[in-house]
Amino acid sequence: MTLIKRKFKRILVKVGTSVITSKKSRLDKTKIRKLVGEIAEIIDAGVEVIIVTSGAIGAGIGILKKSARPQSLPELQACAAIGQNQLMKQYEEFFKKRGYITAQILLTQEDLTDRKRYLNAKNTLLTLLEEKAVPVINENDTVSTDEIKFGDNDRLSSLVASLLKVDLLVMLTDVDGLCQYDQKGKKVKCVNLVEKVTRDVENFALKQKSKSGIGGMVSKLQAAKIATSSGIPCIIANGTKRETLLKIIEGERVGTLFLAHRNAISAKKHWIAYTSKVQGTIKVDNGAKEALVNKQKSLLPSGIIEGEGRFDVGDVVSIIGEENEEFAKGFTNYSSLELRKIMGLKTGQIQSALGYKHYDEVVHRDNLVIL
Repeated sequence: MTLIKRKFKRILVKVGTSVITSKKSRLDKTKIRKLVGEIAEIIDAGVEVIIVTSGAIGAGIGILKKSARPQSLPELQACAAIGQNQLMKQYEEFFKKRGYITAQILLTQEDLTDRKRYLNAKNTLLTLLEEKAVPVINENDTVSTDEIKFGDNDRLSSLVASLLKVDLLVMLTDVDGLCQYDQKGKKVKCVNLVEKVTRDVENFALKQKSKSGIGGMVSKLQAAKIATSSGIPCIIANGTKRETLLKIIEGERVGTLFLAHRNAISAKKHWIAYTSKVQGTIKVDNGAKEALVNKQKSLLPSGIIEGEGRFDVGDVVSIIGEENEEFAKGFTNYSSLELRKIMGLKTGQIQSALGYKHYDEVVHRDNLVIL
């Protein structure tokens, strides 16, 4: 893993619930103290560290002495409200002993899908780092609903990593990385290096039955895909083992390394692809799809078959082909009402159809990302 031996300026560490809790879902002070100790050593060396942590719901379950994880959203939110306080208390206590202050940040999906809130979150986090504070981020489970949940902190960690352009994303869990297991759940071997998260890699993860279950690794692969597309290498490693983080920083072969894409997309296009909220859909013919995907062209009204939904100028729209498969997203230069009047027309006919023409392109190439 020679790629991670270079000096890091900024890293993000995603902490899984199992890394900091006991088997009974209670926060484990010994585990948290050891983790904070490793992170403090890294900060001492001049590296900025952002933490995305799970554990609030698990901590709340333990405090309330529930026998099993609740199924209803209100119960889960109640557990999160109780557990989050205890979770931050532990981080604050141990970082304070190492001379560092912590800052709690709770986010929902809407905080990042809204462009203004997205940029505000970025500015706040950068300011905290300038003040030498350690940002400790978690999803705001106490107010999240099915419509605004990230789904898991793996995805949240990849989005924040891309937001802050970190040098490395480390996802700490209770398995040794992307590994192969036999029918009894016993580990056979692990993959040390993944150049790209392909369909074959995802299918490999789906077939495995580790103690964490298949869902956990699949969500981590999706997070790795998001981070690496932004030019950020990612490592999935076992955070329950001794000095895992320090070994990674020192360049030892630990966990599974996912290489960053050489042709990383810009921050704006990354936001469009992975974070933005789609307001409508534009369906295009095969000729337009070919021009967008293979010829790097902008979307013109002549190739548009139909538009669905209600959207305004500047909203993000999904672009689908004749088979209804989504293949691109982008900022639209025309509203849904305007689009219905100009779709199928040549650019020279826009003026006549609308009485004005702001742009030739419905979606300009600079504001378009191919998925």
